[in-house]
Amino acid sequence: MAFLDYLINGISLGSIYAVIALGYTLVYGIAKMLNFAHGDVIMVGGYVIFTMMSNVGLNSYVSVLIAMAACTVLGITIEKIAYKPLRQSTNLAVLITAIGVSYFLQNIALIIFGEKPVTFKSVIDLPKITLFDGQIVIKSEAIASIIVSVVIVVGLSLFVNKTKSGRAMLAVSEDKDAARLMGINVNRTISLTFAIGSGLAAIAGALLCSSYPVLSNTTGAMPGIKAFVAAVFGGIGSIPGAMVGGLLIGVIEILGRAYISPQLADAIVFAVLIIVLIVRPTGILGKKVNEKV
Repeated sequence: MAFLDYLINGISLGSIYAVIALGYTLVYGIAKMLNFAHGDVIMVGGYVIFTMMSNVGLNSYVSVLIAMAACTVLGITIEKIAYKPLRQSTNLAVLITAIGVSYFLQNIALIIFGEKPVTFKSVIDLPKITLFDGQIVIKSEAIASIIVSVVIVVGLSLFVNKTKSGRAMLAVSEDKDAARLMGINVNRTISLTFAIGSGLAAIAGALLCSSYPVLSNTTGAMPGIKAFVAAVFGGIGSIPGAMVGGLLIGVIEILGRAYISPQLADAIVFAVLIIVLIVRPTGILGKKVNEKV
């Protein structure tokens, strides 16, 4: 029974990683940029929800919607100010800028909310599930994380493949110049990608802080890194890959903590990533892309 309990916890944690990883995989898949500030947008979403619930007195659902709107605006603003001027720059310049934006958001949160972590009240109100005469209890946060991640992955896949805006994203992903010649507004499409990814970050923040209810200015840092690992693991640029990678990373982490060592769990996650990339450099569901020279 213990293994089944660990497996459920791993799937729950992996579902949160999957939602975060979708933000990375969307931006990289469309704009070919690594937005390492994504984890800190999650932190901003958590603080917006906390403020709306604790200080303003709004209910959890309205607070999450406000956080999604705030993170969406933040994502578009970051793209316009920090990333758009670097479209023709090297990947290193974009990477350094992303790290700078990350530290900027962390320090702004530190100034506004202080260095002392706050206790986050769960936004999830679902009944827990008891199995095998109470030997296994599935928390409402775990149930919500799994359901939300599946709904988001399915909805996002349908959006990208079935809508006009989604097909524009695919075209920009393939060739920005050709997409522009076909009448697609590349700037607007990339902004839409950041908007969607940042809106998902707010949802990820709600799930993460509800499952692990301690919020600080570094809350999104390590989950963001692990979600990026999940995106690479599953095949960065692939929406189903983000889901698969997130679930696998979550399960590996929880089982590593339970059966090997809590201190070595993170190292095990990164070691597995290295092994997978040696065997399959594009990730589990990633596709090999031939770049024009």
